[in-house]
Amino acid sequence: MFPRSTIAVRTLPTLPPWLAHTLRAQRGPVPWSAVVRGALAAGPLLLTAVLVGHTSLGVVAAIAAMLAGINDRPGSRRTAVRRLGAPALAGAAGVLVGTYAGDHAGAVVLTLVLTALGLLAGGMSAIGPVASGGGTQLLVAAAIGAGMPLPDSGWARALAFLAGAGWLIVLRLALPTPGASAGDFRFDGERAAVAAVYEAVASLLDAAGTEHATARRAALTAALDQAQDALAGPRLRRYASSAAERRLHAQYAAALPLAEAATALAWAGEPLDGRAAEGPRRLAAAVRESAATGPLPAPARSAPALRALDDALLQAAHAFDQDGGSDLHTRRRSARDLLRTAFGAGGREYGLRVALCFGASAAIAQALHHSHWYGQHTHWYWLPATAVFLVKPDLGPLVSRVLCRAAGTVLGALLFAGFAAVLPHPQGLVALVAVCGALIPVSTRHFAAQTAVVTLLVLSLVMVVGEPQASVGRIGETLLACALVLIVGHLPMPGERGGHVRARLASAAGAAHAYLEHVLDGPDGSGDRAARWTLRRDAYRALSEARAAIALSAAELPALARHTEGTDEVAALLERLVDTVTAAAVHLDDTGRLDHRHSDRLTELLGELAVHRERVGLPTGVTGLAVAV
Repeated sequence: MFPRSTIAVRTLPTLPPWLAHTLRAQRGPVPWSAVVRGALAAGPLLLTAVLVGHTSLGVVAAIAAMLAGINDRPGSRRTAVRRLGAPALAGAAGVLVGTYAGDHAGAVVLTLVLTALGLLAGGMSAIGPVASGGGTQLLVAAAIGAGMPLPDSGWARALAFLAGAGWLIVLRLALPTPGASAGDFRFDGERAAVAAVYEAVASLLDAAGTEHATARRAALTAALDQAQDALAGPRLRRYASSAAERRLHAQYAAALPLAEAATALAWAGEPLDGRAAEGPRRLAAAVRESAATGPLPAPARSAPALRALDDALLQAAHAFDQDGGSDLHTRRRSARDLLRTAFGAGGREYGLRVALCFGASAAIAQALHHSHWYGQHTHWYWLPATAVFLVKPDLGPLVSRVLCRAAGTVLGALLFAGFAAVLPHPQGLVALVAVCGALIPVSTRHFAAQTAVVTLLVLSLVMVVGEPQASVGRIGETLLACALVLIVGHLPMPGERGGHVRARLASAAGAAHAYLEHVLDGPDGSGDRAARWTLRRDAYRALSEARAAIALSAAELPALARHTEGTDEVAALLERLVDTVTAAAVHLDDTGRLDHRHSDRLTELLGELAVHRERVGLPTGVTGLAVAV
C-alpha cells in the first residue's frame, strides 16, 4: 500500500458548458411508432407525386412532412395535433407569401419582406414551443417558396405543404402507439402521463428528508406539466367527451392535492415511512391498467401535511371509482397575454436578432445569386433557411448549434455524394428520402445527427426535382450561415441583453406573487382550493420555463452568459418561496393559521428577493407582501 502522502489524485478537466452541451445527446428507447410514421410520410408522398407526374408538388409535401417529423415528439395524440398542426399552418402561409414575393418582387423588396417576416416570427417564438415551431416553419417555408424553382403556383404549393404535414398528422392519429392501453384506442400518452404524476408523487415522498428532494420536486413539476398538456389538447367539444376521458381527467385532478401534500412534506425535511409512498404507487398502477385501486395504505396522521396526504388519498380513491370529469386547473392565456409576450422584452430582443439574421442571409444569398456565384444552380434559399435553424435558441446554445450544424452538414453532404453516385434515379433517391424520414425521430436526440439526416433528405429532394448533385454548395452555404449567425449573435441590440431570460423570470415572479397572495387571502388563508391549485400549477410551470431559459443561457459563451448571471439564484429563491407557500397552504387548511416557522421563512425569502429585485428586473409586487405575512 502506498503512503497517503505519495498518492497523486488525477482529475479530468471540466469541459466548458458550451462544449459540454455540444457533446451531450438525449437517451432513451427508440420511438418505433414515430420511426414507422416517418418511413410512411415523406417517401411515399414523393413516390406518389412522381408516379402521377407532379414531382415538384411532391417535393413540397415531402419537405412539409420532414418539418412535421422534426416536431413529432412523444406525447398524446391531442398534443401532437397542436404541435404539428399549428406550425404546418404557419408554414403554408410562409410558402404562399414567399412564392408571391419571389415571383413579383425584386431582390431588395424581397429581402425587406423576408426581414419583416423574421421580425414577426421571432416575436412569435417567445410565446412558447408551439409558436416557436410555427415561427421556424414560417421562415423556412417562405425562403423555399421564394427561392426554389418550381413551376407551380403559390396556392398549389401551400396546399401541397398542408397535405404533407396533414398526412403525418393522419398517421399520428390513426396508427396505434405503444402507449395505447386498457382497450381504448384513443388514449396513448394521456394515460401514461397521468400515471407518471402519481409515480413522481411517490418518488418525492421517498426522497423527503434527503438531498434528492429538490430534484424530485422538479421532476413532479415536469410530470404535472406533461399530463396537463396531454389532457388539454384540442377536442371537438369543450368538455371531456366520454366516460373514460372524464375519469382520466378526474384522476389527474385527484393528483393535485397529493402533489401539494407531498411538496409540503418534502419542505418539512423529515424522512417518511415507506408506507406513505405506497398509496400513490398503487394509484399509478391503477391509471396505467385502467383498473380499480383496491385498498390503499393510509399514512400516519401525526402532522398537518400527513393528514392532508391521507385525505388526498381518500379523495383519489373516490375519484377513481367515479365517471365524473374534473377541471384540469389550467388557465388559458388571452390574446392580450400572447401579444404582450410577443412584443415584450424577450420577444423584441429575439425578434430583432431573427430579423437581422434572416434578412442579412437573404441579402447575401441574393447578391451571390445575381452575381452568378452559384453557376447554374439556384439554391440561394438554402442560406436563409439554414440561418433560421441556427438562430433558434430552442436547439441549444449558440456555439453548440453552430458546431453541430457544421459537422452534421459536412457528414450528410459527404454521405449523399456517395449515395448519389451509386443509387438509381429517381427510385433510389425516393427510397433514401423514406429512410431519412424514418431516421428523423431518432436523430432529434442530437442536433448534429438531425442535421446530417435532414441534409441527406434535402439533397435527395433537390436532385429528384431535376437539380444536379450539390453537396459542395450545401457545405459552403452552411459554413457561411454559421459565420453570419455567430457574428449577429454577439452584436449589441437595443435594450438589455438576456431579455428572454428576464421575461421568463419576471413571469415566474408574477405567478409566485399571485399564488402567495391567494393563499394569504381570507380569514383562514385557504381560499378556493381549485383556484389555488390552478395558481400553484401556473407558478411551478412558469418557474420550470424560467429554469430552462436560464440553463440555456448559462451554457453560452462567457461573453453572452454574463448577461444573465445571478438569475439562477433568483429562480432558486422563487422555487423555495413557492414550496414554502405550498407548505403554508397545507398547514392553513389543517389549523386555520400560520405558525412561526412558515411566516418567518416567507418573510426571509421575500426579503432576499427584494435584494435581488433591481438586479434582475423582478416586478415590485412579489416583494411587497412582507407586511402581509
